[in-house]
Amino acid sequence: MARRNICSDPKSRRIFLADAGMGLAGLALGTLLTPQSIAAVQPHFAPKAKRVIWLFMLGGVSHVESFDPKPELNKHAGKQLSETPHRDTLTNPFVKENLKAFVPGQHQIKLTLYPMQTGYQPRGKNGVLVSDWFPHIGSQMHEVSLIRSTWTTDNDHGAILQFHTGRHIFDGYLPTLGSWVHYGLGSLNENLPAYIVLGEPPGDCCGGNGTHGSGYLGPEHAGVSLDVNPENPLPFVSPGAELSKADQEREFALLRKLNGMSATEYPQDPALAARIKSYELAFRMQMAVPEAIQFKEESPATQKLYGLDQEITRPFGQVCLAARRLSERGVRFVQVYHGGAGNAWDAHKDLKKNHSSLAMKVDQPIAALLQDLKQRGLLEETLVVWATEFGRTPGAEASNGRDHHPFGFSVFMAGGGVKAGVVHGATDEIGFHAVENRHYVTDIHATVLHQLGLDPRRLDIPGRKRIDIDYGKPIKEILV
Repeated sequence: MARRNICSDPKSRRIFLADAGMGLAGLALGTLLTPQSIAAVQPHFAPKAKRVIWLFMLGGVSHVESFDPKPELNKHAGKQLSETPHRDTLTNPFVKENLKAFVPGQHQIKLTLYPMQTGYQPRGKNGVLVSDWFPHIGSQMHEVSLIRSTWTTDNDHGAILQFHTGRHIFDGYLPTLGSWVHYGLGSLNENLPAYIVLGEPPGDCCGGNGTHGSGYLGPEHAGVSLDVNPENPLPFVSPGAELSKADQEREFALLRKLNGMSATEYPQDPALAARIKSYELAFRMQMAVPEAIQFKEESPATQKLYGLDQEITRPFGQVCLAARRLSERGVRFVQVYHGGAGNAWDAHKDLKKNHSSLAMKVDQPIAALLQDLKQRGLLEETLVVWATEFGRTPGAEASNGRDHHPFGFSVFMAGGGVKAGVVHGATDEIGFHAVENRHYVTDIHATVLHQLGLDPRRLDIPGRKRIDIDYGKPIKEILV
């Protein structure tokens, strides 16, 4: 293959100079940002929300020890399922149908019922039963719509990818909810990406970066990961310490001149226009992102609200505070992970130790996020979603843990045109499966898109039409 001479090829020279001026950002953002991602598209109908903060707990939070307490488990603890009034559970048609999708030999149903590992009590102004491990979030139950009847089909941690794409991991890496929002609406702030990822994402076995990827929509619609370290939030979008701001601005002035000459010569070249805009955005990000992560600008009261004054809550408190600061600056979709590549909430044993310690890390920061958005007048136009890939079995595993359980678990939403103080759907008395107002995970997607003014069927790509369940249906009962 012939070598391209950057001295004689204006386009190559332009790209070389831009990449040199931007460092690794030129290489990354050249493919990450395109005209569609920069120019916002009008919603299909009047939206109720402008932006989304998506909180995802990796590993599978036990619904019966969080937002769907089941005292019936205490009554029958130690008994086999067949010895209780719930003996017919496994013949339920929904359970039988879901069992067909289980990966053979993995995570089978546990039949010895296991008691709740914590207490519970009515919480919030509406008195919703919430476990004692989540007192701060519990205090905000009057602000949220709690959905206790979500279900999925993957019985392993590929369910993380399924929750974000609507399809089983065996179907491949398809567009995620955040990427559809990016594709459909673009950005609210020309200085920041429309789709940002905070926290520690899952490992490769569970979808990895595919859980905030964009599949066939193209890499320009994938999430951009940021670090909440105020000193270096964009380690790969820095030109290097040896290049001063003045020098960089001079380089960009030259690039603008060269690009302008080429734009005159090739006025209909969309790829050229996209690359010019991508470099300009990358440069602006170097200014905008560090400012957005400066927590010292927040009042002592706000920092304390998020738990930045406590060692155990500080790490996730900083992530939640960064989510608020980025959202109010116009980031359309902020995805927040907790649990990391090890799927920390995966409590196959020592559930009490696992969940109690993890809840202490996230409970106050998440409640603070809801309170802070509310007091700033932002909650009304910001849709906050809390989710996890599945619940955990009513039966015991390894004597003191719970296994994966996709038949029924909890999700909650707040703000963005969602009713406050609503409990929707239900699982049975032992928390085995959703029995009332059941919602496959794409109903969550459809609700988010609806509140943003998007009809997923009108986002279809020619030749990529999806099956009906992938669209989901908005959960109208929780909408204002």
